[in-house]
Amino acid sequence: MKYQLREYLLSRRFVILLLLVAAIGVLITAIVAHFRGAYVSDNLSFYQSLWGGGAGFVAVLSAVFFGGDAIAGEFQNRTGYFLMGLPLRRATVYVGKYLAALVASCTVLMLFLGILVANGALYFGAGALPGQLAPSLALAGAYLVSVLAMTFLLSSLFKNGAYSFVLTAILFLAGFSLLQDFMQGLAQLQPWELISYASQTIGEVFQPRVNWGLYGVGVKAADVGGGGGVALHTGNVVAWTPGIAEGAVIMMAYWALTLFVGLALFKQEEFS
Repeated sequence: MKYQLREYLLSRRFVILLLLVAAIGVLITAIVAHFRGAYVSDNLSFYQSLWGGGAGFVAVLSAVFFGGDAIAGEFQNRTGYFLMGLPLRRATVYVGKYLAALVASCTVLMLFLGILVANGALYFGAGALPGQLAPSLALAGAYLVSVLAMTFLLSSLFKNGAYSFVLTAILFLAGFSLLQDFMQGLAQLQPWELISYASQTIGEVFQPRVNWGLYGVGVKAADVGGGGGVALHTGNVVAWTPGIAEGAVIMMAYWALTLFVGLALFKQEEFS
């Protein structure tokens, strides 16, 4: 973990990602300053819209940057042929790399949070941090460890880091969201199997009436003004909001399953 983390922190990709997140923060600051009324009505809506929407995106970017070639790179760059010759267990290598990627990703996520907190302090005062920010940060951390674990799983499947980079980005930036829209809008199903559904809890914590339970709440077409644009039949459920506990359980299930399967795959890989 120590040596991998040092490699990450001294790498060009870490600097690029920091600059990218900083640029996103500057853009958000400019947008909020210009459209102040849409974001600064109260601190809960401010953090729900910006932190709730942006934390997941930053988490995916970090996972792609630091986890995409974490395992595949050992084959692609031939470094694994030397590393596996050392008296190290495969689990030690895998978990050490995962923890290093997690620390580097958390650093980037904290930079994004710091930018939003600075904006919030400007508009609402330094002591106006909402109490919901702590559980939201914990949920963002759960999402990050889950996305990173799945990225390591995909990296273990391929011997070329480009495949895992692209597949992770497609899955988390578009794939899961499209599948969730299909399940809710066309199939009329609660998409509890999808991590994109669970990640909604990062922003839902800031709702005035929070559902902390293990079961999601469905919104019917009749409640959103006839049809809702996607309902097949008036009165059917067209959108689901996960309970906070439900979202946390789903994300932790993704983390445990993908981390275990990824490690199992890595143990079976042959460096020959």
